[in-house]
Amino acid sequence: MRMLRALIVLLASLAAAGSYADSVTLPDAVRIELDNGTVLILNENHEVPLIGLEAVVRGGAAADPKEKYGLANLLAGLLEKGAGERSAAVFAEAVAAVGGELSASADLESVSISAEFMSRDMALMVELVSDMLREPTLADDEFVKLRDRSINLIKAAKGSDPGDLMSSYANAFLFGDHPYGNPVGGSESSLANLSRGDLLAYQADMLGGDRLIVSVSGDFDTSAMRDALTAAFGDWQPAVGALPEIAAATAVEGRRVYLIDKPGATQSYFYMGNIGVARSFDGRAELDLANTVFGGRFTSMLMTELRTKSGLSYGARSRLSRYTQPGAVFISSFTETGTTVEALDVAIGVLGQLHDTGVGDAMIGSSRNYIMGQFPPRLETATQLAGMFATLEASGLDASYINDYGRALAAATPETIAAVIQRVYPSSENLVLVILGDASSIREQVASYGPVTEIVISAPRFHP
Repeated sequence: MRMLRALIVLLASLAAAGSYADSVTLPDAVRIELDNGTVLILNENHEVPLIGLEAVVRGGAAADPKEKYGLANLLAGLLEKGAGERSAAVFAEAVAAVGGELSASADLESVSISAEFMSRDMALMVELVSDMLREPTLADDEFVKLRDRSINLIKAAKGSDPGDLMSSYANAFLFGDHPYGNPVGGSESSLANLSRGDLLAYQADMLGGDRLIVSVSGDFDTSAMRDALTAAFGDWQPAVGALPEIAAATAVEGRRVYLIDKPGATQSYFYMGNIGVARSFDGRAELDLANTVFGGRFTSMLMTELRTKSGLSYGARSRLSRYTQPGAVFISSFTETGTTVEALDVAIGVLGQLHDTGVGDAMIGSSRNYIMGQFPPRLETATQLAGMFATLEASGLDASYINDYGRALAAATPETIAAVIQRVYPSSENLVLVILGDASSIREQVASYGPVTEIVISAPRFHP
């Protein structure tokens, strides 16, 4: 059974934007800040005998030291490989024996643990999460296995599916030395130079109670959960190292090209874009509507021009990465080597069309319905709700980010959307183009777009 099922049924029965404008709201939650700075967010809900938990430690890959990229990601991977008095095998068995789910991950701004357990196993869930964060084993043999596997996965992707690496190349080129240019998973060269000592130093510097957010949703007693989490984390000392002070990156003016040479490639993968907006951007509803029409669904403008009409690609989309500071806004696609320039020109032309014509009423209506069909299912389960509360807290946002979203979508007009398009999407004259393909076949052609920086795909790094 899933939480908020009644909400989904209700949304499915509502036809007009005005009808569902007020229907998606977050449930109430209690926020508690412990003396050491740990923040607890507790949403008690007895609909299903499950508890979802999201523990977030602020920092993440943006805090990886220069040329030691991948540390946060390796740390997250090793949190599951034994903690407290449990070996990796015993730890995994403890989770499986009660049918629980427990995983750790890292992104640019955090290291996170997600858990879902039956409510009867609340004490075990809190114990395991506490052990993962405060007493991870971080065994040397597990570290070496995970580090070497990460290197081999990058090498394999370069050989068989280089499109999976395009975001790492693009962020490295667009953001440069800015923390958002750090490859979350590391690079071949950075990973190869990491030792377990580096990992232990990173753990000591970056993990601590002052950076912890624990969000819990589901079938529990709020007072009992508060007491359990306070006992588990209330005496956790602050992290020793300083978090990086991340300023907004500066948008690129003019055009420039990053060419990743994969000799003999029969396809060219490409990204094009610039610096976008932060998660707190005030025109979020208009931006989501515009991006859905532009490149966020199968019937988008980009798909229509690059796939349906021209047959240049099987897929094309536009995305926005939004963090506490502005991430990237970009178009991504791929095409045969011989049609690289044609596809690039079509994509640039569609970007110009978005600026010139905006989004009409009919497209706004279909985009609004599409978003409202996708949005509520992201808040169905206890784990999803816990994750959303944690994300809002980590981003300095409140419940209005969700509760006012339907009304904002309903209120958007062609004029307000056009204004957001001009603010967010780069013009065709101010683009960073990242192209991965056979340089000998396309080098001279792509030079027409701007100064070219070139790297061979076998280079063990993503930065130029």
